[in-house]
Amino acid sequence: MTQTAPVKTSAASTQTWEPEIIAFCCNYCAYAAADLAGAKRMQYPPNVRIIHTPCTGKVEMEHLLAAFEKGVDGILIAGCLEGGCHFQEGNLRARKRSDRIRQILDDIGVGAQRLQMVNLSAAMAPTFVERVQEIVQTVRALGPNPLKASAAVGARHASPSDQPVESAGTR
Repeated sequence: MTQTAPVKTSAASTQTWEPEIIAFCCNYCAYAAADLAGAKRMQYPPNVRIIHTPCTGKVEMEHLLAAFEKGVDGILIAGCLEGGCHFQEGNLRARKRSDRIRQILDDIGVGAQRLQMVNLSAAMAPTFVERVQEIVQTVRALGPNPLKASAAVGARHASPSDQPVESAGTR
């Protein structure tokens, strides 16, 4: 009598898809609000990755577009309250950039709702948690980033010119 091995199912196949979200948080307000949320043990989805930035005004359009090209499902830009930016007008520049990127995302069929911006003070931990939960729910309803499949294919079929070049003296 032969025994057959039990069929193994991967954990990924038994779980439902969860969106991958990046939150660009400015140092003085939004990151402090996220830190306060953690200190108060407030819960928000674990699939949100926080990127600590000096100011949301330093988040360039290229950073946002590259994240979507690489398959990120949603982005939250969290900066200081309008009029309260520690770098004068950084959050206003970030707002203009995010509005422009939202237009581009709609034009290419990705969806403007995948990019959101919020203005917070350092004491607004509950608002930070609410906004994170909102973007996760919104992106979950939209489904995976349509560019994710092409990002995976592109990674598998990278051309030799995309590979790092070894210098002659390193062998």
